[in-house]
Amino acid sequence: MKILKNTFTILFLLVTFSMSSQGFNSAVEYMNFVSAEQQQITKNMWKYTKAIAHSKSDRNIRVKRNTLIKTVERAILKIKNAKGYDGDEYKNQVLEHLNLNKNLLNQDYAKIIDMKEVAEQSYDAMEAYMMARELADQKMSDAQDEFEKNFYAYAEKHNIEITEGETDLGKKMKISNEVFEHYNKMYLIFFKVNINEIYLWEAIEKQDISAIQQNANSLSETAKEGLEILKTVELYKNDQSLLASTKAIFDFFIDEAENKVPKITDFLILNEDFESIKTTLDKTPERKRTKEQINNYNKKVKEINNAVKAYNKTNAELNTKRQKAFDNLNNTNDNFLSKHIPKD
Repeated sequence: MKILKNTFTILFLLVTFSMSSQGFNSAVEYMNFVSAEQQQITKNMWKYTKAIAHSKSDRNIRVKRNTLIKTVERAILKIKNAKGYDGDEYKNQVLEHLNLNKNLLNQDYAKIIDMKEVAEQSYDAMEAYMMARELADQKMSDAQDEFEKNFYAYAEKHNIEITEGETDLGKKMKISNEVFEHYNKMYLIFFKVNINEIYLWEAIEKQDISAIQQNANSLSETAKEGLEILKTVELYKNDQSLLASTKAIFDFFIDEAENKVPKITDFLILNEDFESIKTTLDKTPERKRTKEQINNYNKKVKEINNAVKAYNKTNAELNTKRQKAFDNLNNTNDNFLSKHIPKD
């Protein structure tokens, strides 16, 4: 299942001014200049958001992010080199806002990318990764609030009346935030259960019987807890697709843990017993081998041959069902984002 970032919103205001202005050094003209730069940043933010939601290419996502950063840097340079109006107080406020955005993109979000690389290793790491994302998003949101406060204060100071109008782009950004918020909430519910299956199969590969039983129990318990949590989840626009696909994979996990893993464990125990008997027989010179040893060994050979067939059948069934469950979940995730996040 793909992990997607919470997108952060850099809103710009669609404004009309109740007074006209002459010259490039008026307050209205300066506010238009700043708003134009903010609008370009928001357009590239939207391209980045669309890439996250709709693109299969990590390279395309990186390109869009780099473009966004460069847009912020260009805006900083243009505003820094342009003469402010009525002193530099508002100009410096705008630059402070843009520099904070740039630092968040280059530092906080860069750290988040590094955290993402290890997030799949444990639930704590995944939770920390998502919390770091939320913190960075909140910083970006707080910076936007401060920008808007200064924007209105500057307009009031110069007796500029602002009429707001929500743009299509602003609406799209708001929608994308809501969609990603629901998506990530569902993912964390899924991951808390899924990590137990990862641990389970690590134990199976090591043939650690105790760890297998422990992780199988944990998988079953967390999957059942997950099903209860899903009953309380608030749907996004009454879309039950993520809920249904997550429930289906939890049902698979429960069947795997309670019905399939015991068969795997039985085989591993039998195989361990067989290897012990075989090792003992191999170490015993042929002339000293007893009839009981040989009969016991031959009996175990028949048992292990039958067990191998059952083990392979169980594994094949598990692999088929797991692939189907994960394909369903991944396709549902893609369709959910494609359906609810605008493309244009």
